[in-house]
Formats: sequence, structure tokens, C-alpha cells
Amino acid sequence: MRYETKNSLRPILASLMVAGAALAFTGCTTTPHTASQETAAEQREVIRNGYDRALSRLYAAAPESRELVQKAKGVLIFPSVIGASFIVGGEYGKGELRVNGQHAGYYSTGGGSIGFQGGAQSRATILLFMTQQALDDFRNSQGWTLGVDAKVAVADIGANGRIDTNTAKEPVIGFVLNNVGLAAGISLQGDRIQKIDL
Repeated sequence: MRYETKNSLRPILASLMVAGAALAFTGCTTTPHTASQETAAEQREVIRNGYDRALSRLYAAAPESRELVQKAKGVLIFPSVIGASFIVGGEYGKGELRVNGQHAGYYSTGGGSIGFQGGAQSRATILLFMTQQALDDFRNSQGWTLGVDAKVAVADIGANGRIDTNTAKEPVIGFVLNNVGLAAGISLQGDRIQKIDL
């Protein structure tokens, strides 16, 4: 009897898993849709303000990063990359590239993941192009995938609060900020970045 009860629950559990996955897909597709309902001017304003806030947060979390940003040939910031998943998930965000402190284009980023990661997350991604060649390669691409078109060294902050010296020598350096500060152990490999008209 107990065996039959367990078997009778299997279809219910399967239905719940399918429903959860459907909700995850809905969550992923509604983020860009909501953004598209804002005017282009409103989206640009949100990105610009978010860019400046993300830089301020980075400087507070890792003071040494200010010198790297000043040396960078270009700085690309996605202030809010939203991800949500149940079994199969994805993420999406819009950002701005600045060269010599001046606006140089808007970009989108997206990626996917497979695994059980209930819930939604938001993060800011900051990419520093430390050489002219790295910046030129990025700007001349028709679509740029991290880890494929270029290696991105995600900054490692030591216990003393200093940025790892080997990381600081890489052509492209990445920082990831979550709600509590600099996130450790995050991989940006596979994220795709494309220029957008906004």
C-alpha cells in the first residue's frame, strides 16, 4: 500500500517540476519585455545612473580598482544583470561602454545555465579593457563571447583587500558585484555580449 501511494505522487511531482520550469522561462522572458516598455531615453538614463552607482560600489569594495579603471582603455558596465532559473535558466542585462570617460555605445549581455538554482538573482558586471588591442577586438566584433573570443580574468580580492597582481596584468579584467559587495568564485565564461541601438 505504501508503495502505491509513492507511485501515485510521481505524476503530481512531475507536474510541479514542469510548472516550475515554465515559470522560470516566463520570468526570464518578462525582464526584457518590461524594459522594452520604457522609452529609449528612460532606458539610457537607468543605465547611465546604474553605471555610476556600480563604479562607486566597486571603489568602496576594492579601492585599488580605481587605479585600474583609470588605466583602462575602455570600461563596460552592466549595472543589473538579472538571472532566474529552476532547472534551465538564463540571464539578461543592458550596459554601457565608456572610452576615456565618454559614452561609446550600449550593449546587452545574456547567458544560460543548467542546474537546480531556485530563485532569482541580480548582479552588476564590470569589464575593464586594459589594452587597446583588447578594446579594439571587442568593438570590432559582431558578438563577443567571454571565454571564447577573449579570456576574462575575474578579479580575485585577497584577505588583505588587495587585487591579485596576476589578475591586474590581464588584458580584460572583470568584477562582479552582488547585493553584499564583490562576489567571489563567479564565472563569466559563456556570457555573450552584443552592441544594441538604444
